[in-house]
Amino acid sequence: MFPQRLTEGYQSFMRGRLATERARYLDLAQYGQHPDIMLISCGDSRVAPETIFDASPGEMFVVRNIAGIVPPCEADPETAFHGTSACIEFGVNALEVGHIVIMGHASCGGVSAYANQAAPLSQPDFIGKWMSQIKPVVDEIGPRTGDYAGWIRQIEWGVVEYSMRNLLTFPTVRERVEAGALAIHGAYFGVATGVLFIRNPGTGQFEPYQD
Repeated sequence: MFPQRLTEGYQSFMRGRLATERARYLDLAQYGQHPDIMLISCGDSRVAPETIFDASPGEMFVVRNIAGIVPPCEADPETAFHGTSACIEFGVNALEVGHIVIMGHASCGGVSAYANQAAPLSQPDFIGKWMSQIKPVVDEIGPRTGDYAGWIRQIEWGVVEYSMRNLLTFPTVRERVEAGALAIHGAYFGVATGVLFIRNPGTGQFEPYQD
């Protein structure tokens, strides 16, 4: 049976948002999507970009995976399936977005699992293989210290920076950045506090957003 929570939510959507934004949906259906922002974040249910940024339909092209990681561009796409890379290709080449935001978050399960060498959840260990990408980040930060929360936060921030660097391995992304047509941003969301940290491109520091 289809989840009752979803049917109730859909009924609310039909009575509320769809009713009040009918013109927007008709426009999106007729003319397609033209978001200026692509946002890559974690699939964590507590970190919904459209909710955090109060976005309307068609405003953001959102990509979500475990820990919001962008893998480096691979020269031979035939070797595996590349969901995130395909989304980057579409967002940059087809939608021609002007901004890509990599948003990490506090209490990231993927980061914690890798940092603490958690046991695999299944025989293929899909999560372990995916998270093994961040080994250079953890190696650079160093071993766990007495300040466990601070250590994990440094890794979470480091994963954002890792993904930002990997974006530039995609030729079209680099070309558009160098031409001034595309900007890459780093962000970090505090689940418990709701505080958004934005990476300062000049200092490399994550700073709380101030209105």
